[in-house]
Amino acid sequence: MSNNEIRLVSWNVNGLRATLKKSPSFPEIFHALNADVFAIQETKLQDAQRESLRLEFDGYHQTWSYAERKGYSGTAVFSREEPKRVIHQIGCSVADDEGRVCALEFSKYWFVNVYTPNAQNELKRIDTRLAWDERYREFLCELAAQKPVVTCGDYNVAHNEIDLKNPGPNRGNAGFSDEERESFGKLLDAGFVDTFRARHPDVTGAYSWWSYRFNARKNNAGWRIDYFLVSEAIADRVTSASILNEVYGSDHCPVALGIEL
Repeated sequence: MSNNEIRLVSWNVNGLRATLKKSPSFPEIFHALNADVFAIQETKLQDAQRESLRLEFDGYHQTWSYAERKGYSGTAVFSREEPKRVIHQIGCSVADDEGRVCALEFSKYWFVNVYTPNAQNELKRIDTRLAWDERYREFLCELAAQKPVVTCGDYNVAHNEIDLKNPGPNRGNAGFSDEERESFGKLLDAGFVDTFRARHPDVTGAYSWWSYRFNARKNNAGWRIDYFLVSEAIADRVTSASILNEVYGSDHCPVALGIEL
């Protein structure tokens, strides 16, 4: 790793308290991955609950966003560099009270951690999802006008057929509807690069989420819905983009990025 290279990790933990009870536990995984920035989604914590966990990591600053609704959503970022500024809401009325964003301004770039709203069964929350997508896209473009952007998290969409095990039966379902896929495409078209697919354009069977049902993970019947995206201006500085499917503890596995900044 060069002096300018940083290692970033993103993981939907599906309840941080649950990961603390598993083996290896979240702190053990955190230390093993040794990231400069470690972003998590779906913490499912309130402020008082987080304080009771006494979750401290030497050398890291903590940034948390909480949902107003208990036991729901939530995001957090652990970073070696202290952020110059933090944004918790993007100005989207339909979901800004759900703790879905931690946007941190660092000296050389913006880092944005997101937990995108799920369209839910029968797409009953698709309008909320698409409204969020539109505002989030605008928000990233606003930040990118200031300095390069690195954004990561659970985007709750498999963009192309290569990104899920069974595209045919899932077409039109939440996470693989035409509306969500088109919306994600608009985000890329707005000046952002899907780092994993850019580096591994033809790799199949690369997934970051598996249902808890039907032995999905054992059979690798998964979806790639967790991403690192970067501004096109810094896409050539990416040194690695990986899916850490050997890490358990959630229905998602972490994804990682190496980049020289």
